[in-house]
Amino acid sequence: MTDMDLQTWIIGYGVLILKLGAVLLFLLLMAAYLVLVERKLLGRIQVRYGPNRAGKYGLLQPFADSIKMMTKEDIVPDAADRIIFLLSPAVVAITALLMFAVIPFGPDITVYGRRVPLVVTDINVGLLFIFALSSLGVYGAALGGWSSNSKYSLLGGIRGAAQMVSYELALGLSLIPVVMEAGSFSLVEIVNAQTELPFILLEPVAFAIFFISAMAEIKRIPFDLPEAENELGAGFHTEYSGMRFGLFFLGEYVHMQVLGGLIAVFFLGGWRGPLLPGPIWLALKIVLVCLVMIWIRGTLPRLRYDQLMNLGWKVLIPAALLNVVFTGARLLW
Repeated sequence: MTDMDLQTWIIGYGVLILKLGAVLLFLLLMAAYLVLVERKLLGRIQVRYGPNRAGKYGLLQPFADSIKMMTKEDIVPDAADRIIFLLSPAVVAITALLMFAVIPFGPDITVYGRRVPLVVTDINVGLLFIFALSSLGVYGAALGGWSSNSKYSLLGGIRGAAQMVSYELALGLSLIPVVMEAGSFSLVEIVNAQTELPFILLEPVAFAIFFISAMAEIKRIPFDLPEAENELGAGFHTEYSGMRFGLFFLGEYVHMQVLGGLIAVFFLGGWRGPLLPGPIWLALKIVLVCLVMIWIRGTLPRLRYDQLMNLGWKVLIPAALLNVVFTGARLLW
């Protein structure tokens, strides 16, 4: 390896670490303040105040919650499968964080004559990478519920696994028209294909199916059957406490941001927008999607389990298949 090659490798490695650090910092701060925003908005919807004691307007509440989580006792039930019980929350959080590795957050920039892509890594099968991590996320909830040795946790884990497997089919089928339009599995190429028109205008049915399926994937109301408190206590994470419960919580709110980022990339033109820099446009679109999810949580009641399954298998999957056929016919025509 020549000195020039070594210098190029070191610079590239340094840039990669900087991008990883920036994305991780953004995700963690956003997750912390999404919790505060959700509590505030739900308070207003329910005609009450949200948290307003920790700092001015409650702005320090996320830090107070983090300190509380980290200082609470980490309890492991005597009859639990200890190793799986301890590792399950990390599976949920890590898979959620890794999904952002292929989401482009801006156009390529030039630094000291070198082209730097504003994406952690652009792989030509980015969409398949997202689905692989989404499938692995199922294990966190299912194993967390099973390893707790609690009937409530077990029921929540089984519900979560069945729900996520069912809606993952509709989720994948809904994105086939997007791949057909873009001609690529790369998320960077999908954004570039929306230079003239965002895909939400070309594929509104695919957008609706994807949004509903993704809400079910991340177990948000009205699809939060795996953690239905009036039936299961807290569902698959009933026996968790301290920072391990915090990891489940973190995974949910990072998943919200991942969903916002994917909707932005697949349907809203990604980082594209007038006047403002690309990363700011992507962040605004992610926040918009998260606010819509919070609004839905404060508006709709929870579905019954039979309604949940009927919607997935009898409505969304047939609609997604028909949409693939119609998109193919339109492109051929």
